[in-house]
Amino acid sequence: MATMTDVARSAGVSVATVSHVLNGTRPVLPHTRQAVLDAVEELGYTPNTLARSLVTSRTRSIGLAVSAISNPYFTEILQGIEAAALERGYSLLIADPHDDPEHERKVVQLLHERRVEGLIVAPSAHPRELLAYLGRHRVPAVFLDRVVEDPEGGGPRFDQVCAESAQPVARLVTHLAGLGHRRIALVAGLPGLSTTSERITGYRHGLADAGLPFDERLLVHGDSESAGAERAAGALLSLGAPPTALVTANNAMTIGTLRALRAHGLSVPEDIALCCFDDFAWADLFSPRLTAIAQPGKEIGARAVQVLLDRLAAPDRPARTVRLACTFVHRTSCGCPDRPEQHARPPQPPQTQRPGQKTRQPENQQPEKGNPS
Repeated sequence: MATMTDVARSAGVSVATVSHVLNGTRPVLPHTRQAVLDAVEELGYTPNTLARSLVTSRTRSIGLAVSAISNPYFTEILQGIEAAALERGYSLLIADPHDDPEHERKVVQLLHERRVEGLIVAPSAHPRELLAYLGRHRVPAVFLDRVVEDPEGGGPRFDQVCAESAQPVARLVTHLAGLGHRRIALVAGLPGLSTTSERITGYRHGLADAGLPFDERLLVHGDSESAGAERAAGALLSLGAPPTALVTANNAMTIGTLRALRAHGLSVPEDIALCCFDDFAWADLFSPRLTAIAQPGKEIGARAVQVLLDRLAAPDRPARTVRLACTFVHRTSCGCPDRPEQHARPPQPPQTQRPGQKTRQPENQQPEKGNPS
């Protein structure tokens, strides 16, 4: 195998110059840089990243701990992370914590022992051991999708990147209320997750904004997965006064809810209206087409990488929470007439939450009475 010395000899430069070209550690004249790159190509030189990491104490790698990677939402986030990391010269090591707090701590430790320079983690509902490990070892980390407040107060201890959750769910509820629905149910996610509590908050705000009472029987937990949602939606449909409209809090639970509706012989939207949080590639292929909240998955992933690299560059900077806006995708499962897909809310710049600052939810946008848009 060709060595760096071979490249330097072929290009007529020093080994130090080859190192600067390959690592970007110092500006090099354009013709010299090109000579080095030509020699690398001609000789088939491949840098020894392991040896380089031993010398520099840098592996140019990022650890990613995300559960349910098969979920289309997290797959989209992963695409954003991978593209952003590769663009900046970083590789990824990926592990699945299975949303289990003990396993979560183990896989994070495993990634840390592989000398990753930082971690991007979608935390479980009870991340106490995770927080303790990251804090004890001072591991640079960014929390993804789900936010975690410091149990001792004082704002977040770690950087966080996620989408807005409360306001978009409130938007779905007020949209359904504007269509005349008075019994609107929510199939919520796994208790303990910040996304679950925030979407429940949005649901209750939407009901209040529409002048509707909160009925605890219409709030059920599908535990963020399809089978749980099927059971939860079945319980709703078995009520003496079942809901006339459903909101599901993620894409997996939308699938489970549709199974429950089919088992009860109900059609959407003729018998019951349906809106969902999370859009996915085939949502427009369902019949009816699913009205949904679309999260900017690739943007979330890319921003998480940038926030982590900012943390590596400035380890002592205050922790920040970045929230990205979602988009209301108006289709027909809500009961509105079929028409070209509309994006009722244009993309908005992300909001950065300062330490100790409470998140201000945007004002809910309510449709005019009688107007389904």
